[in-house]
Amino acid sequence: MRQVSFPSGETVPALGIGTWGMGEHPGNAASETAAIRTALDLGMSVVDTAEMYGNGAAEELVGKALSSRRNEAFLVTKVLPHHATLRGTIAACEGSLRRLGTDSIDLYLLHWRGAVPLSETLEAFEHLQQAGKIRHWGVSNFDVADLQELQLLPGAEGVAADQVLYNLTRRDIEFDLLPHCAGNGVPVMAYSPLEQGRMLNDPVLLRIADEHGTSPAQIALAWALRQPLVVAIPKASSPYHVQEVHRSLSIELTPQDLADLDSAYPPPTRKGMLEMI
Repeated sequence: MRQVSFPSGETVPALGIGTWGMGEHPGNAASETAAIRTALDLGMSVVDTAEMYGNGAAEELVGKALSSRRNEAFLVTKVLPHHATLRGTIAACEGSLRRLGTDSIDLYLLHWRGAVPLSETLEAFEHLQQAGKIRHWGVSNFDVADLQELQLLPGAEGVAADQVLYNLTRRDIEFDLLPHCAGNGVPVMAYSPLEQGRMLNDPVLLRIADEHGTSPAQIALAWALRQPLVVAIPKASSPYHVQEVHRSLSIELTPQDLADLDSAYPPPTRKGMLEMI
């Protein structure tokens, strides 16, 4: 699997698994747990979650799924912006560690910008790193101006990633955010790379998928993964879905495929608002 490098030099697979919406329905727990373990079996070791997801339920599910396989996973979770004070971030991290059943988080992200000064959140991240409770820190839903403000602060060179919404229907980050991150060697983690399935009946995607003997979801993921610094983290809540998204790694889109997708989903020609869902 193609690897993506963090500024530290550490690498992770370009395809991982997201857990938004998992852990909220007990009847789905067995399938969701099996999905995470199947992802590890296939080398999709980036497991993304957040304290917000199900008010901690997703973290608890992830913790159970990784209970005997923690060393195989690159574990990502997030602190809510209203928790992101010095003391609040540390307390939130302790809560995440407890729910995840681990003593260290591989990548800890500020979920989005709030009212707390970034300098205070960075100070908390530094404390957590020094204590060995997080290995790397990063941000989520930060646009170029946010990153530029961040980069002026002491310790900002430690930012490891920016997790943002990115898929065929949400391409605005290609105008300036992706180039900015690439220029600074900061990977972009693409959440909702399948737009929660809403675009998968598009005629162009269906035709290209048919030509490749695959599914529209696999084509959409292959498109996102064409970017060298992008780590895609689609939600996949069953082993079958994990296996399906994994097959996107074997698809090589042709120049004509890319041109047809550009025609159906045009790239941005000007700066747009950073979208969130």
